[in-house]
Amino acid sequence: MRSRQRMFAAVMRLLLKCLRLGRRRRFKLVRQTEQLWHYGHLCLRSLLYNSFTNSDVVLDSLFEPVYWLVDHVTRWFGVVFVALVIGLTSSIVAIVYICLLPLILQTYTPAWICWHLAYGHWNLIMIVFHYYMAITTSPGHPPQAKDDLTGVSICRKCIAPKPARTHHCSICNRCVLKMDHHCPWLNNCVGHYNHRYFFSFCLFMTMGCIYCSISGWEMFRDAYAAIERMKLLEKERLEVAANQTYYQTPPPTFSFRQRAFHKSVVYLWVLCSSVALALGALTLWHATLITRGETSIERHINKKERQRLQKKGKVFRNPYSYGSWDNWKVFLGVDVPRHWLTRVLLPSLHLPHGTGLSWDLPPCVTKQRSPLLAI
Repeated sequence: MRSRQRMFAAVMRLLLKCLRLGRRRRFKLVRQTEQLWHYGHLCLRSLLYNSFTNSDVVLDSLFEPVYWLVDHVTRWFGVVFVALVIGLTSSIVAIVYICLLPLILQTYTPAWICWHLAYGHWNLIMIVFHYYMAITTSPGHPPQAKDDLTGVSICRKCIAPKPARTHHCSICNRCVLKMDHHCPWLNNCVGHYNHRYFFSFCLFMTMGCIYCSISGWEMFRDAYAAIERMKLLEKERLEVAANQTYYQTPPPTFSFRQRAFHKSVVYLWVLCSSVALALGALTLWHATLITRGETSIERHINKKERQRLQKKGKVFRNPYSYGSWDNWKVFLGVDVPRHWLTRVLLPSLHLPHGTGLSWDLPPCVTKQRSPLLAI
């Protein structure tokens, strides 16, 4: 009897302990849920009741994981894009030297041979030089010592003063002087110190592609017709082999060298024409921005500012524009007439005007800049 009572008491004590443990766990879960609810409510209130919050801030917060993914993927793919540019350009140069140059030396007149050799090698040198300088030259960054740095705003990511025309690159995770954009084909930002190299590369690459497309048009037509003839003869040869008509003479076959030659010419023309169209449009866009004295980022900023001032009956004037012709002289670094040859038509390592921290009137500009606002 006593043993039964002891067993019943032990079972009851165990049951009470389980109930207490379950109650503690339940209270702990409720407490954690309340803490998460209060934390989320606080975050929501801080987001909605901040006086600086607008729709752009909310969208940036929602898309922050997407931005993070794009930034890291772009940073990794930059090396792949640079290797792709070098590989494609090298393949075109190899085709020209191996397939086209012997044909040019055998069939063209001496005057045309001199023209093609001179222009082709000059264009190639300009492309290689400006691409190498664009990917290896730093675009320029604000100095680390911020004591004497004059900033027009504060970067919300660097928490540091930003000079005029400076913007933060989320891919490089640094502020860039006179930032235009981050180019994955360079694996580098386009800024104050390499903007000229980037545009010159785009210009000379477009010129080279147009030159190859125009010069190789007749060769492309002949090569394309030869490839179609190869396909037709191959089809006839298979039909003869299937019918087993041994008394018929089989169609002639093309050698591997002939096939490779014709396909290389078609590859060269198609690639150069495609790049000429795509890169030519980009070059024209940047030429328009340079004519206006703007960068790609400033184009959007100035557009919004122009619309805002237009509602107030005022006219926006770009303080960094000195006129179309002077904008080109400032961008290319042309101070005297001979610089058009030594700094534009030949490879040059000269630095751009200014330091990227302040924007004083360049010496090549004779006209004073326009005021920021005009009523």
